[in-house]
Amino acid sequence: MSLPLLKFVWFDGKFVTLDKAKVPITTHAIHYGTSVFEGIRAYWNKKNLFVFRLDEHVKRFRKSGQFYNMSLNFSDKEITDAITGICKKNKVKSSCYIRPFYFIGDYGINLHVTEKAPTSVGIFSFPFGDLFNKNGISVGVSSWRKFSDKSTPPQAKMGGNYLNSIIATQEAKRNGYDEAILLDHNGNVSEAPGENIFIFRDGQLITPPLSSSALEGITRDAIIKIGKDLDMEVQERDVTRSELYTSDEAFLTGTAAEITPITSVDGKKIGNSKPGKITKKLMNEYTDIVMNKNKDYSHWLTSVY
Repeated sequence: MSLPLLKFVWFDGKFVTLDKAKVPITTHAIHYGTSVFEGIRAYWNKKNLFVFRLDEHVKRFRKSGQFYNMSLNFSDKEITDAITGICKKNKVKSSCYIRPFYFIGDYGINLHVTEKAPTSVGIFSFPFGDLFNKNGISVGVSSWRKFSDKSTPPQAKMGGNYLNSIIATQEAKRNGYDEAILLDHNGNVSEAPGENIFIFRDGQLITPPLSSSALEGITRDAIIKIGKDLDMEVQERDVTRSELYTSDEAFLTGTAAEITPITSVDGKKIGNSKPGKITKKLMNEYTDIVMNKNKDYSHWLTSVY
């Protein structure tokens, strides 16, 4: 699927047209998945473009590479300025998705990656709306398990990590579901291929802990904080597969997914197969926040213009 990329991208410190951003076939990341990425949203509210939780994204961006001794040879401010700059350069006045990434470049076939390995950094953006149907989606529990800290750091947003997500997604689509749910190595719920998961059960808003190999999602963190601010009882704890089936409500969270209701799991209805009251409340709160309609959360937004 081709993306409607905007004309200018940022590559190794410069704004260039898309056709000028080239890498050699000997790029290490192509062979071994040694790339780090972030997914960031910016929202246009008819007055300004606001990047959601930019500082948190840039912090995680750098931290992900540190797991593998990969050097991000630009300061946080340079990356932040590049992200807002790519929006300005392309004169973006609609909601969009921004993808910064860095990767090991021309490094041969050497598996001994060190801080001295050459890296390149790129940023591109494109107009973006809903990833999933906001009226709800079906999910199926995958037969594939989420990898764990026993093998690969789950908190690093590395390109290679998402092969696990791809194979789970393929299985879900073959089985007729919109999305997959991965269990951890203990058989408890971890997350979806590219999203965290929450359930609402017995008056509690619950999400799996990081020990389940779930990514420390930035949207996940936002929903935990919003839920607590709304006086909800929020828990981070193990979630069994059977709890998914018996939950009153369930939803996914992520930069691309935002808040997406789950209406069935493995063909079993969740609630009345419609977005639940709590889910809708959180969806409305989230929309107000990213559109800068709730001043209590304005510190989460970075204005572009």
